[in-house]
Amino acid sequence: MRFLSSQPLARVRNLTLERARLLLSAALWLTAASAAVALLPFKRAIMFGCVEVARDPTATIHDYRTAVETVSRRLPWRTMCIEKGLALQRLLRRAGVDAVLHYGVRALAGGTPEAHVWVCVNGEPIIGGEEAHRFAEIATYPARP
Repeated sequence: MRFLSSQPLARVRNLTLERARLLLSAALWLTAASAAVALLPFKRAIMFGCVEVARDPTATIHDYRTAVETVSRRLPWRTMCIEKGLALQRLLRRAGVDAVLHYGVRALAGGTPEAHVWVCVNGEPIIGGEEAHRFAEIATYPARP
């Protein structure tokens, strides 16, 4: 199993304590977001990242995004944009950043709907933004006027 190979474990030993905590936090919140998406009704799961904006700036926005992306590639299950978005939004809001989760849809051939989630800070996409232009935004969390 790639997740448990010795090479990644060697890299973990070389991390700073701050970086290791950030990756662990990303892993925990990605796991919690995956569970929320799998087990809760959509209206409750989508609110997972809508925690109060706190003040704990321990890392940069880029550091948080990198941690979520890094961990998502190494989990033994597949994480989609919704889990990554929810986890990153929650991490950023807990760090004092007013991150907004955007939810959009588009119709595929034959009318089949497809959904996408992306997270923005000050209107700039942080994660999922490269595909956002293909989707019609239908909601933001927390809701914006």
